[in-house]
Amino acid sequence: MREGAALRNANNQNDQQDSGDEGNEDKQVVDVGDSKIGAKKRAKLEAKAEKKAQREADLKMREQRKKQQEKEEAERKLREEQEQLEEKKLEEEQKKLQEEKERKEEEEYQKMKAAFTVEEEGFDEEEEQEGNLLQEFVAHIKEQKVVMLEDVAAKFNLRIQTVISRIEDLLSSGVLTGVIDDRGKFIYITVEELQAVADFVKKRGRVTIQELVENSNNLILLN
Repeated sequence: MREGAALRNANNQNDQQDSGDEGNEDKQVVDVGDSKIGAKKRAKLEAKAEKKAQREADLKMREQRKKQQEKEEAERKLREEQEQLEEKKLEEEQKKLQEEKERKEEEEYQKMKAAFTVEEEGFDEEEEQEGNLLQEFVAHIKEQKVVMLEDVAAKFNLRIQTVISRIEDLLSSGVLTGVIDDRGKFIYITVEELQAVADFVKKRGRVTIQELVENSNNLILLN
């Protein structure tokens, strides 16, 4: 009886152990299955995270590129504006210089015309006539080459001092070139003749106007 009971107990224990082993085997299979499912999900999440990180990196790069382009565009516009301002400033300066030049030329012209305005013994001329008179005055001197100032005054009905002043104005403006001697003559000298005079002075050293007049026949073609 005791042996039979012991045998049954041993069999029950074996059955329980077998059941436990089968349970453990089932649990191990489940655990393995969960591990596989977890690895796939983790890989999927990691891939998703990588894509998100890549998108964010691409977005950041595009934003940086856009900011750089905007910066370069702003700098380009600023340079263009500065260049336009400088060009405008230069144009205004050139315009002022041109206006000043024209103003001075007009003043000189008006001064020369004023030289032929009616004096006590003169006659009244209109603006066009005064311009023609000025041209006639200059042409007469250039044609004669050497003129007596009193003859010029008589021809144009001017005072001698006025003739001298007007010739000096024409010399200053470059309309005429020449010299006035101390005997009341004006000698018109061309550019070529001026070069000959310059060579003469260079060879002789300092010379007086009188010496220049005395040697004028050799330097200047006189009528």
